[in-house]
Amino acid sequence: MEPIRLLIIEDDRDWLRGLEAYLSRQPDFRITATASTREEAERVIGEAEFDVALLDIMLHGTAEGIDLAQRICSTTPARVIMLTSLQEKEMIFGAYKVGAIDYLVKTDFEQIPAAVRAAYAKLSPMNAYVAEQMREEFRRLKQLEQHYRVKELKDRITPSELQVLKMIDEGHTQTDIADKLFLSLRTIKVHVGNVLKKLGGSTSKEAARQAREMGLFEEESKP
Repeated sequence: MEPIRLLIIEDDRDWLRGLEAYLSRQPDFRITATASTREEAERVIGEAEFDVALLDIMLHGTAEGIDLAQRICSTTPARVIMLTSLQEKEMIFGAYKVGAIDYLVKTDFEQIPAAVRAAYAKLSPMNAYVAEQMREEFRRLKQLEQHYRVKELKDRITPSELQVLKMIDEGHTQTDIADKLFLSLRTIKVHVGNVLKKLGGSTSKEAARQAREMGLFEEESKP
């Protein structure tokens, strides 16, 4: 079986030597090239043959590893694993966005051999920390989407229409609402018709339920 060919890009030369020595002891690995600067990395990416690249995200204080990962992913069939001391969400998403398939913190160096083999076999599971960060980001985006959706509806639904909708949700009939608000039943029906067009519900009760689930009534009660 052919060994897995590795490229290592790391700006800390001591850590690079240690990682090279550690991985060289793996019988199925062969390190074909290393680099510690962006210039060296640009050259070896174009010249060396490798199956898996291990990249430090931060090279001499800047996130140049992400740019290099993008070049590797767009110009070679090699798989990219990011190695870093950082766990910022933006860095994680930046790495995955350009095509990296794994993200390991350097203190977890004992996991690197297994990660390399999984990457080579195209079986890389998502790092647990990364998965949690992505779930957190998806939750944040969902909440943000909900916030803008509520704001959009609030801008379209008049206070009178929202008041009628809230009273329907509380169980009042349209006749009750007309009496309580000292309005004609026809006016209440006009409000309900407008709300149905804006929310897309088929009945006033369905529209009221939808508004409640979206938090429109809670927004209404806020000062």
